[in-house]
Amino acid sequence: MLRADSSPGYGAPCVVSRNEVATVMADQMQNSSHAHGHGGAARPLAAQRSGPIKGVLRAPGDKSMSHRALMLGLLAVGRTRIDGLLEGSDVLATAEACRAFGAKVERLGSGSWQVDGMGAGSLLEPVKPLDFGNAGTGTRLMMGIAGGHAMTVTFDGDASLRKRPMRRILDPLTLMGVEVISEAEGGRLPVTIRGTGDPAPIEYRTPVPSAQLKSAILLAGLNSPGTTTVIESEASRDHTEKMLAYFGANIVSRPDGEHGRRIELTGRAELTAKDIVVPADPSSAAFALVAAIIVPGSDLLVEGMMMNPLRTGLLICLQEMGADIEVLNQRIEGGEDVADLRVRASSLTGIEVPPERAPAMIDEYPILAVAASFAKGDTRMCGLAELRVKESDRLAAIADGLAAAGVRSTIEGDDLIVHSTGKVAGGGPVATHLDHRIAMSFLVMGLASDNPVGVDDVAMIDTSFPTFQPDMERLGAAFFEDGK
Repeated sequence: MLRADSSPGYGAPCVVSRNEVATVMADQMQNSSHAHGHGGAARPLAAQRSGPIKGVLRAPGDKSMSHRALMLGLLAVGRTRIDGLLEGSDVLATAEACRAFGAKVERLGSGSWQVDGMGAGSLLEPVKPLDFGNAGTGTRLMMGIAGGHAMTVTFDGDASLRKRPMRRILDPLTLMGVEVISEAEGGRLPVTIRGTGDPAPIEYRTPVPSAQLKSAILLAGLNSPGTTTVIESEASRDHTEKMLAYFGANIVSRPDGEHGRRIELTGRAELTAKDIVVPADPSSAAFALVAAIIVPGSDLLVEGMMMNPLRTGLLICLQEMGADIEVLNQRIEGGEDVADLRVRASSLTGIEVPPERAPAMIDEYPILAVAASFAKGDTRMCGLAELRVKESDRLAAIADGLAAAGVRSTIEGDDLIVHSTGKVAGGGPVATHLDHRIAMSFLVMGLASDNPVGVDDVAMIDTSFPTFQPDMERLGAAFFEDGK
């Protein structure tokens, strides 16, 4: 089998110098800045009908867990070894922030890193503003960490991140004693906060299911003298809770209502450094997975995909649509459920996706819309309000992209309905709005459409899947530079 494998090496590590680490980070950050309106030229790309998608793919390390592994390494006492870390620009921005708070962060080899932590309550105040590029997760979770320390910190990012609202995070942090010194209009970046060394323990019911909101509160609560409680009516991703427990936090999560969770964290427990393996990111694996379903004759093995029940919404949807997906070799890696998936080309039928599934697949709706474009009948995706405040207004961006490619869709309130005959004409260029998932999704569409599908920019793909194009090309995808 042809292998497109971005998994980490597990041989003897080659320790690089601090300067070399800084160079790796700087190169990635420069790529990201070019991708997000800091003066770099756009990189259009198109995809055309390809031969079967075949081979073996190990997707990059999970982005959500990569952010958290670095942060928990920062907050733990001792040395944390991380294998499988996603080395995209978003995660590297978090690594740089950890260094700004005083941690020693070193790259040992491809995907292998170590963090010498400072311990919760012992971070140093950064000497300059923290630039997170396009990393919304890094920004919001680090606000929680900084909020739990008596220090003043400024958070900033690129043009795209500056459009994303932060008030949802700032509101509960102010209840804990954090002071917002300055913010751009509408609670947007740049934001300067003054944290507190004695965060007030609060009980907070989240207005929407958001792992970033929940995590920011819990991370601030690590340094609280009491118990911090977060209540969710719809359970969001639980990577933070699982990883906090793995590092020694006193945290309990239990059901609350039909779909919710109640999470209680007792503050001021010392976190102890641990080695951790980051599983493959289901949000990144999704692109090859859907490509294999819609391109005739495909037969793909996706290795080591995270199977956390709060991350498998797309998988459930595709199986309900009739996709041929076989789950193999189920196991535990990095404290998470993991499995290999064998995916074959399939005929799909439209379905209705319930709103309560949204937290388990919030980043996968663009690629689900692509799959729905090749299904017979309507696919209705319900309750997508959260998509309006992602890297772009993803709900509008998806609908506009579908229209550019000749697929009819409608938006009714917060629902997206894709009306499909099972065939896609193709077209473009699709406006990506600096959104990496929009770019990758519509490139996948072009692999099975009657005519090529082009996107206006792919530079921002480096934020989450730096090897997307070469990995997909090794598996049989056909891309070409726009205009050639």
